[in-house]
Amino acid sequence: MLEYSEYMKMLIGLIAIVNPIGAIPIFISLTSEFDISERRTVSNIATYSVLTILLLSLFIGEFVLNFFGITINSFLVAGGLLILLMAISMMHAKTSRIKRTAEEAEESEGKDSIAVVPLATPLLAGPGAISTVILYAHKGIGFRHYLIVGLIILTLTLLLFIVFKFVPYISKYISQTGINVFTRIMGLILAAISIEFITSGLKGLFPALM
Repeated sequence: MLEYSEYMKMLIGLIAIVNPIGAIPIFISLTSEFDISERRTVSNIATYSVLTILLLSLFIGEFVLNFFGITINSFLVAGGLLILLMAISMMHAKTSRIKRTAEEAEESEGKDSIAVVPLATPLLAGPGAISTVILYAHKGIGFRHYLIVGLIILTLTLLLFIVFKFVPYISKYISQTGINVFTRIMGLILAAISIEFITSGLKGLFPALM
């Protein structure tokens, strides 16, 4: 089990990556032609999908790495670089192309239901969030550790559910400038966390650096 400060860092990191506030304009854009009931359905499915994806990453993510013969130190460096790219994009108040490509955005416009793709993944529970869950899952062992990480994921999805529920009200009081400021702050925090991942992985790959 890790120190509680590490678990708090994970929660903040996941919030920064998923960025519920930054997802508001995307959610509104993707559901612009939906009525209130349809928007509620989309938000519920998207939230449950994010929860499912991240919990699967928690419990079978390391098994997948072992199956492909990928060491956790290599994954730390790769995951850290991926998160760093997302952080740099966020500090420019842009939606990272790691989360969503132009092709995915174009495809989503013609779909009746966009709750799972592209909203839940790759926009919310994308490679960055999945990598973060796998990396933190590896940091500790035991039932209590996995329980706390699971509760962190549950807290994140609960926050996401609340944000989606109040989208009509939040969009009235938070301007695009406010969303951009929040996104930049989260990007800065995320960049610091990604550097820790990279340095930790490099130390594991090259012990002489310690």
